[in-house]
Formats: sequence, structure tokens, C-alpha cells
Amino acid sequence: MKISKVKKLKSGKYEIVTDSINIVTYDEIIIKYNLLYKKSIDNKLLKEIADDTKFYDVYFDTLKYATKKVRCEKEIIEYLNKHEIDINSINKIIKKLKESYVLNDKLYVRAYINDKLLFSKMSLNKIKDDLINNNISIDIVLDEIDKVEDYDELSRLNNLVKKRINSNHKYSNYILKNKIINELSNLGYNYDDIIITIDSMISNNDDYNKLIKEYKKIYTKYCNKYKEYDLERIIKNRLYAKGFKYEDIKKEDLF
Repeated sequence: MKISKVKKLKSGKYEIVTDSINIVTYDEIIIKYNLLYKKSIDNKLLKEIADDTKFYDVYFDTLKYATKKVRCEKEIIEYLNKHEIDINSINKIIKKLKESYVLNDKLYVRAYINDKLLFSKMSLNKIKDDLINNNISIDIVLDEIDKVEDYDELSRLNNLVKKRINSNHKYSNYILKNKIINELSNLGYNYDDIIITIDSMISNNDDYNKLIKEYKKIYTKYCNKYKEYDLERIIKNRLYAKGFKYEDIKKEDLF
């Protein structure tokens, strides 16, 4: 097929106008095949242009994805796997992104650590594990973690526990303690540190106050609906569900 002209579009792409079809492609392909000076395209060249155009479609789409925020190689590969391209094309795109410093594990690790320390409740240990699970070199991860300044894990843990305790107005100390342990363990904090911190802040007096408060709330809600034994049974069941112990309820002589 004969080429009548090659024109640049507003999008930055090029349109190759022939006597049978028009082909929209990229300047990289125009240069690679010297298309500004060719007079015609045969079927073999047409297929090569189509294949390369598909490659650059995926490449520029991935480049846009990779520059919205700092990405690691694992994220890019997962993104590329959604496209119908072969492993050689995936490796080629990864290589191009690395050569242009769009894909850089050191920058990714640094940004990830800063982001999680500022905007999440994760411990540094959890951050480290997540990075390693993202197939980042452990040497890079440890090197960047060593550069972290002004990080006090016990102080961070102390603040998190304090917030959880202060925001609790209904659970017994037993249930509250287990909820905090579960949450903070999942965030990577040391189990013994969690226990010590919780125990230093929770007092038996807190449990007494919550028990009385919950009793009054439940009693007010059901006192006009149930009488005597049924009312007592419902109140006890609600208090047990919130983690208050039978011995404590009995000791306070609520019934």
C-alpha cells in the first residue's frame, strides 16, 4: 500500500495515511522504521508496525499508571499482566521504566516508609515485612529503614493504646484488651510491649465504671418491656456479651 502522507496529531501521535487504511502510531515507530521517507508499506512491515504500536499503547498506559504514585516492580508486573502481552514485552517495559528512573526500588521504599509512618498506624517492623513481601531487596529495605530518624515505636504504641482505651465506652477490660492486642499485633507491634502498655493504662476502676454505665443503659432500654426474671436474664446476657464477668456482676449486687 502506498503512503500519501504522515501527519502529527494533536495527541502527539502520528497518522500514516495510505491508499487503503490509515494507521495511528507513535513517533518512536515512525523513527524506527524511517516512515517519513518511505513511499509504501508491505504486509510484513504493516504487522511489525501494528505489533509495536500495541506495545507502546501498553507502555504509555503503564507509564501513566507508574507516575501517578511511586510504584514497585511487583505492582507494575501485576498491572501489565492485565494486558494481553507476552513476557518479553513485559520485561522490555520494566527495563524501559527502570532506565528512565520511573521504576526505582530505593525511591519506592523511601516513599513507602514515609507514607506509612505519617498516614498509617503500622509499626516499622510491619512496614519492613510488607516491603519484603513486595519482592523488594532486603538490603534496600534495611538500608532505608536505617535512615529513618525520630521514630519512637514505644511512644507510637503508647499513643495508639491510649486512643483505643479513651474511645471505649462499652467493652469490659477483658474484651477491650483482646481487641487492642489483636489490632496492634496485626500492625506489627511487639506482643509483650502491647501487653505492658495496656496493663499500665487499664485499671479495675475503669471496668467498674463501664459495668455500672452499661447496666444503666441496658436497664433503661428494657425495663418497660420485660419484668423481673426476664429483665434480669436479658441484662446479664448483654453484659456477658460485652465481656463483663459473672463474678463482677454478682459482686456489684446489681440484681
